Amino acid sequence: MSLENRKTLSALRLEKAEEALFDAHMLSELGRYNLAANRSYYAVFYAMRAVLALDGIDRKHHSAVIAEFRRLYIKTGVFESEMSDTIRDLFDLRTDSDYDDFFVASKEEVIEQVGNAEHF
Repeated sequence: MSLENRKTLSALRLEKAEEALFDAHMLSELGRYNLAANRSYYAVFYAMRAVLALDGIDRKHHSAVIAEFRRLYIKTGVFESEMSDTIRDLFDLRTDSDYDDFFVASKEEVIEQVGNAEHF
């Protein structure tokens, strides 16, 4: 894929990340914390895929995207090591809120994770 195509793909994915982050903010303001947790995670997921696209790397599975992002950008110091914790925390919160029928994300937890997604 040409550099121009990689940049275009990255920009599209970054736009999806920004939309998900906007949704996370709006949903948290509405008290829809489980949905806000989901959108916070996806903001980071799409952002990771946007960065990977710049290097011509495409992974669709969440675990593969996370592993490749950590390997190429966190372990090498391109992104600060705390980003790995952010990814893990957002992934865990999203998994709990999406798949655990009895899980209810707290307002404080979600506000923190929306902020982490924004920082990411």
